[in-house]
Amino acid sequence: MKLKVYTVDGSSFSEKEFESFPVLEEGKGVAALKQAVVAYQANLRQGNAKTKDYGEVAGSGKKQGPQKGSGGARHGDKRAPQLYKGGVVFGPRPRDWSKALPAKIKKLALSRALVDLAGEGGLNVIERIESADAKTKTLNGVLEKVFPTGKLLVVADAWDENAARAIRNIARVSCVEADAVNALNLVSFGQVLVSEQGLNKILERVK
Repeated sequence: MKLKVYTVDGSSFSEKEFESFPVLEEGKGVAALKQAVVAYQANLRQGNAKTKDYGEVAGSGKKQGPQKGSGGARHGDKRAPQLYKGGVVFGPRPRDWSKALPAKIKKLALSRALVDLAGEGGLNVIERIESADAKTKTLNGVLEKVFPTGKLLVVADAWDENAARAIRNIARVSCVEADAVNALNLVSFGQVLVSEQGLNKILERVK
């Protein structure tokens, strides 16, 4: 797979062949990618939504009024679900939404996401991601030369303090390390800029 490799300042690029880039048949890994995205999104859910049921709301169990003769509806105590401030029937309870994902599925999903992104022209490489002066304006100027507009995911093999400080103030940009990037990260962004060493780390993971 040939990809554009930009210089550190983003002023020029050359095409480089990455021989270890995954090659997949048409349609292979699509189901794995969907399964991975669903699992990653499920794992982000806190699962702490909770309502009080009949046994948890405050109030006595005394019957509101006589069963007959009042001319109104029949009621039990004031904790009944049909009354104001009563218990909630079948409301949400704390639960664990997380899904386990086999390592093979993770690897295939990441490979599929990489292939699709590269095929659509959304994956570019830069020699290094650095900011000597730790200034947002300087680093933003580099990123705009590669991807002028739109949401952007920047992947580095490791973030040094200056680069991390410079990039965190750019609203359209999200950053992640190559060891932590997953299929959900890649499908959430149409544009990804990755350092050359970062890409090698990712390719090592999917090999």
